[in-house]
Amino acid sequence: MSEYIVSARKYRPDSFDSLVGQENIARTLKNSIQRGQLAHAYLFCGPRGVGKTSTARIFAKTINCADPGPDMEPCGKCESCLSFAEGRSYCIHELDAASNNGVDDIKALIDQVRIPPQTGKYSVYIIDEVHMLSSAAFNAFLKTLEEPPAYAIFILATTEKHKILPTILSRCQTYDFNRISVEGIVGNLKSIAEKEGVDIDEESLHVIAMKADGAMRDALTIFDQTVAFCGKEVRYEEVIRNLNVLDYEYSFRLTDAFLAGDYKTAFLTFDEILSKGFNALHFVSALSSHFRDLLVSKTSGLDSLLDLPASLKKRYAGQAALCPLPFIYEAMNITVQCESAYRASSNQRFLIELTLMKLCALPARLSGKQAFAEPSVAGAPAMPAAPGKPAPAPQPETASAAAPAPQPEPVSAPAPPKPAPETEVPSKPAAEPAEAGQDSGKTPAPRKPRGTRATSMSLHSIMENETGAAASVSGTGAGNAAAVSDEGLLALWPELVRMYASRPRLSNTLTSAKLSAGQKDGVRVITFTVLNAAQKEWIETKMLHELEGNFARISGVRGIRLAVDIEPEEDRPQVNYMPSEKLNDLMSKNDEVRNLVSDFGLDLK
Repeated sequence: MSEYIVSARKYRPDSFDSLVGQENIARTLKNSIQRGQLAHAYLFCGPRGVGKTSTARIFAKTINCADPGPDMEPCGKCESCLSFAEGRSYCIHELDAASNNGVDDIKALIDQVRIPPQTGKYSVYIIDEVHMLSSAAFNAFLKTLEEPPAYAIFILATTEKHKILPTILSRCQTYDFNRISVEGIVGNLKSIAEKEGVDIDEESLHVIAMKADGAMRDALTIFDQTVAFCGKEVRYEEVIRNLNVLDYEYSFRLTDAFLAGDYKTAFLTFDEILSKGFNALHFVSALSSHFRDLLVSKTSGLDSLLDLPASLKKRYAGQAALCPLPFIYEAMNITVQCESAYRASSNQRFLIELTLMKLCALPARLSGKQAFAEPSVAGAPAMPAAPGKPAPAPQPETASAAAPAPQPEPVSAPAPPKPAPETEVPSKPAAEPAEAGQDSGKTPAPRKPRGTRATSMSLHSIMENETGAAASVSGTGAGNAAAVSDEGLLALWPELVRMYASRPRLSNTLTSAKLSAGQKDGVRVITFTVLNAAQKEWIETKMLHELEGNFARISGVRGIRLAVDIEPEEDRPQVNYMPSEKLNDLMSKNDEVRNLVSDFGLDLK
């Protein structure tokens, strides 16, 4: 039985052409060798497994090669190349700074630098993981690194460039190695599989490349692990089971369920994923990546951003054609919000299931339809009545064609609340007035025939209704505003305060507010005061529209507006905070307390 060598060592690059994903660095180094412009110190930095040490060895072998090729590749036949391949070269020295990071190790290296090379032109010193050197070792190395002998070249390799002293960085030519692309890893793995006689499909190679995260050494290690598990016949299903990778099929199946509004299938699929031991957060992240790939597939000219095999690209393009762009945008927003809230949630499974419900309801919400609606007896969606209130009786179409209601008598007191307008959410139906005399002083306009109300409204329809309600201020709303006096409007303010009794801070702010009524540009305005600018800004941006709507329903005046003002400090009552201030206030109001302090000679501080 022959000795087994792992692929990461067996297929390690031995020439510049065999480097994968670092073509620009290889070209720069070859040009410097060809022109004789060699620096005395180089710094190779970048992620793990991308070829830093391999490039340093190839560079050291090339500059000592007796007969390099026209493209500056080592010949592999001269004494220098043969001695390097057999591990007996005296011109190339490697030092592991992770285990030799002290001052004594650097001093031994400096003593070795004084010895000229026995064969070849240069003595190359490769120091791997150089960031592990201590500060004292770095300082001891500075002078030698700055002015080494003409035959000495230092190549420093590190994965953490930020840990190296600036004085070291300034003495080196720095080369930043990039992560290797998925296509580059797949191409290299495919050639190695052909050499090893392994039959593996392209989908499996892409899974291995994605798992390696840009590191060729990791990709070769995963490849060896996969071959050990599957044998010479490697298939996609076995690869994802061995590597514990979430299958693309789950994302496609879930997206179909979202488009159909089938939350049952979404829940069962999620439960199946959890039962196989996958992390729930990785599942949400996979959904986000799936929606991103759908967006890329749907947008022409972005094919280069999709690191997938051709078969999966066709499937993504097919599903992307079924997904509207607003659906993809909102779905990515929902999954990202779930990812950010996952770690802080105490019930993480419920959070993800709620996210799945939102995604299933998303197509219906975007189209303005009712999500998860159950058909009623007549085939139309039923309108649920509010708890404890009877459902509103349907209005006959002929009611508006009847004789006009008699004119109401003038009223001096505020009118009772009117029925809820058409734009109000129908989950809280308001009772119709019993008599026409309860109106606010204007003949009611003929009612439009009312059909079955939908149980949900789109944002577009709400905005249209709000615009229509604002446009009616000059009509019916103006008449209502003229019929109620300023005193009557201000007398209804406590009713608005009671509506927010469950929100103490807002209720206290409204209770302590000073009120004034007036007109501005022909519109009735109620101005109330707050204590500071922060309260004013919060109410104006968050609550003012809601307060106006509730006060309009309480007063029956549709054209009324609310304004917020800051109460001047000189008008505010003085509040005593310190104990001495409270005691002085008590003594000024109570003679007995003042006499008690005087009789006993109490020292008040």
